Amino acid sequence: MGANKILLGCIADDFTGATDLANNLVRAGMRVVQTIHTPDQPLDTEADAVVVALKSRTIPAAEAVEQSLAALRWLQAQGAQQIYFKVCSTFDSTAQGNIGPVTEALMQALGARFAIATPAFPDNKRTVFKGYLFVGDVLLNESGMQNHPLTPMTDANLVRVLQAQSTKKVGLIDHAAVAQGAAAVQARMAELLAQGVGLAIVDAVSNADLLRMGPAFKDLPLLTAGSGVAIALPANFGIQPSSQAAELPAARGRQAIVSGSCSVATNQQVQDFIDRGGPALALDPLRIASGGDVVAEVLAWAEPLLDAGPVLIYSTAEPDAVRAIQQQLGVAEAGALVERTLAAIARGLVQRGVRQLVVAGGETSGACVQALAIAQMRIGAQIDPGVPWCFAAADVAPEGLHLTLKSGNFGTADFFSKAFAQLTP
Repeated sequence: MGANKILLGCIADDFTGATDLANNLVRAGMRVVQTIHTPDQPLDTEADAVVVALKSRTIPAAEAVEQSLAALRWLQAQGAQQIYFKVCSTFDSTAQGNIGPVTEALMQALGARFAIATPAFPDNKRTVFKGYLFVGDVLLNESGMQNHPLTPMTDANLVRVLQAQSTKKVGLIDHAAVAQGAAAVQARMAELLAQGVGLAIVDAVSNADLLRMGPAFKDLPLLTAGSGVAIALPANFGIQPSSQAAELPAARGRQAIVSGSCSVATNQQVQDFIDRGGPALALDPLRIASGGDVVAEVLAWAEPLLDAGPVLIYSTAEPDAVRAIQQQLGVAEAGALVERTLAAIARGLVQRGVRQLVVAGGETSGACVQALAIAQMRIGAQIDPGVPWCFAAADVAPEGLHLTLKSGNFGTADFFSKAFAQLTP
């Protein structure tokens, strides 16, 4: 295979989501490179799939469309045979988008009359039944996602959610069809297309469902999905799982965690690290807003501790505290302020010899990757479902560092300690 010929081209609407998708493709045997934004050069390494990580989930829909189409053109130039638009497993969006507008723009560019959408990721307890999205045992709108500061999800019916932001008619491929396998799914797709439906939510409550539907999607130009259905796609290209797809260089250097997520899972991970006696420092967003040199203070605190093991810097806060800060600074500015600060701290930590870095939170991950001037990452072995270790060169670490970008809601309570233990030979 030529260095510039890839099989699957993926466009992700945030950085941790990109890594989550890449992780599932690697587990299924594909060699995967993740790029940060759309590259301006051809791909220079061998890969079966490339995941282009955008930060387009919550920007204005027209900008998200423009960035996604640019990524599509680059992936097509690398030979991509199928396009995968990766969205959040909680289908994060508003009535304005961006899932519907981007999907429809990609369909138009690809000449696709029909596309599917499913955020199902059973390994991470995201399941879809009769078109309703469950997070664990509860409906999406009872999961805490109804309180999301940027994309509050108040309806679990994904057909309705997608229809509100789409011009095409949205239908459902329900579990009755999925349970019968690929031929039944293809028959249902044909039936919906004949009814004038252009987009369909697909049910899945188990990995077996994803593996059954995977072959049915072999000839679709575009898939819109969480990372779950990725486990079924490499087999469509004749690729089988292998450990070699996940090999990374040996780990070394100091260890640190920066966390900007306020999700329930990350709050538990922060508490677990503190309960184990790990050194942790909480950021005060109001102090940042008042102009204090918080970055210098944090790095001065961390420097003497780093040789003894990992340190944690976090801005995790309870929803009430978050709301109070948002009222004072505005929603967007409060979030951006914390992200910029954490990103500057991450850069300072790497300058101080950190070569194993855990970043928690999608927006924080995007900001940190940009602050480190990382252009692309090799995807390694999984720590928890949806979260692998990666290896990347940074401008302040040209020899490379190990990095994991953890979506706020992902990972077990002991994720931080488990992540570093996995890198220890």
